[in-house]
Amino acid sequence: MNFETNETQKMIASSIQDFAKIHIAPNVYQWDESQVFPVDLFKKLGEMGFMGILVPEAYGGSGLTYHEYITVIEELSKVDPSIGLSVAAHNSLCTGHILQFGTEEQKTKWLPKLASGEWIGAWGLTEHNTGSDAGGMNTTAVLDGDHYVLNGSKNFITHAISGNIAVVIARTGDKGDSHGMTAFAIEKGTPGFNSGKKEDKLGMRASETAELVFDNCRVPKENILGKVGEGFIQSMKILDGGRISIAALSIGIAKGAYTAALQYSKERVQFGKPISSFQGISFKLADMATEIEASELLTHKAAAKKELGEKMTTIGAMAKMYASEACVKVATEAIQIHGGYGYTKDYPVEKFFRDSKLCTIGEGTTEIQKVVISRNILKD
Repeated sequence: MNFETNETQKMIASSIQDFAKIHIAPNVYQWDESQVFPVDLFKKLGEMGFMGILVPEAYGGSGLTYHEYITVIEELSKVDPSIGLSVAAHNSLCTGHILQFGTEEQKTKWLPKLASGEWIGAWGLTEHNTGSDAGGMNTTAVLDGDHYVLNGSKNFITHAISGNIAVVIARTGDKGDSHGMTAFAIEKGTPGFNSGKKEDKLGMRASETAELVFDNCRVPKENILGKVGEGFIQSMKILDGGRISIAALSIGIAKGAYTAALQYSKERVQFGKPISSFQGISFKLADMATEIEASELLTHKAAAKKELGEKMTTIGAMAKMYASEACVKVATEAIQIHGGYGYTKDYPVEKFFRDSKLCTIGEGTTEIQKVVISRNILKD
């Protein structure tokens, strides 16, 4: 493995840092308090090529690798993890699903709009009663002539209200049958396709999360991604790549919290010394820095395997599990280093703390990652 950051990654990091100073940093707390999803910001990010990072140039994307993708998510998340989360969901889930499993006609039709940021993408797998147990979903799709009729709902869906297109997994066979689900691409405005309740969340509040509702929603057969019955299998493959996204998001949060804590520890004086000079604080910082470094190495190893087309389910789950748990630890310690001030909104660490927890839940909980890892290592 090459451990050096390449020139493209450096350029991307610098570009996002400059962009974030003007367009993100001044608005972070306003968006968080009001739970505003800043759609116009994502259109600007689309103009910069960050809404189609992995999409080939032939479809209007940037045609970059997972290493550059990690850089984008990480840099955005250092400033506002909500923005990093939404860019990740758009790229790896909705756009990624169409890119990986769509026909040439489907990719030509939808990818340029998604890659440019003209359209925002959503992805629907989770339901109210089926979180980790996705195979038990209740949303059905019944064939009726040249259409499938969808009924049911999805929840905890990023961009459920503002999204212009959603990739939705619905049951076309028996409940619990891994070959009994199918993926559909459904455009906003399709009759019977609506958004429902918007969640009032602990963190990631500028990243929109809501229900998708299907009431006799008729979707043409040509909107099926891949083959009938492949939806669940496709979703598991999409989530393999999605774990890299959440690991990158976690690294960004951890770095943001760590940087704030490091700076504060050098400025805060107690007993006539900066608190960074006390072993109790310096050892915390040492642990934080080490866990961030380890998270990065795992995540880029997963990305390298993904780029090479090698099996990366286990390493992807390891990266997601480790990085997400590490970012919660780092954010918690950042609060501790700030003391009482860390518990106020005057300092950024309280928001990193609130935002961090989602990383251990979204796109597969820590417990599910352990199931994936243990199953695979016991096969060897």
